[in-house]
Amino acid sequence: MADEARPPLPPFTDETARQKVRLAEDAWNSRDPARVALAYTCDSQWRNRSRFISGRAEIIAFLEAKWAAEQDYRLIKEIWAHQGNRIAVRFAYEYHDASGNWFRAYGNENWEFAENGLVRRRIASINDLPIDEKERKLTFPQGRRPDDFPGLTELGL
Repeated sequence: MADEARPPLPPFTDETARQKVRLAEDAWNSRDPARVALAYTCDSQWRNRSRFISGRAEIIAFLEAKWAAEQDYRLIKEIWAHQGNRIAVRFAYEYHDASGNWFRAYGNENWEFAENGLVRRRIASINDLPIDEKERKLTFPQGRRPDDFPGLTELGL
C-alpha cells in the first residue's frame, strides 16, 4: 500500500516548514496514536530517547503506552532550522504521572521527510524535569494549542 502525500511537501520554505511543525504539534496534542502515525511512512524509523521504533504499528503501540502514562499531556513545538527535506524542532511538553507528579520534558527532534511529505526518520532527544503543578506553563485546554497562546520563546522556554 502506497503512502498518500501529506502536504506541505519538501523541499521546505520557511513558511511550509513552520506549517509542518504546527501540523505535527496539533496531531501530537490530539493524543490520537493512529492519527499521529499517519504522518510517518509505513517503514518510518524512530529513535526516541534510548528506544528504537520501526513502522507504524510500533509507533502506535509506543504512543498508546506513552499517553497512558503521561496524563494531561500538552506540547509546544518550535522550528529550529530546516533545509531541503529536513526539519529540526525544539519542544517542551508537560504531563503528570498516575501519582500526580508533574514533569516538563524538553527536547529536540530531527525529521527527515520522504518526497510525499511523510516523516521517514525521526530522532528525538528528551530530558524530563520534575516541576510543581504551580510551575506549569502549558495551561491551554486539552487538544490543539490556541493560536493566541504563547510559543516556547514567549514562555521563556
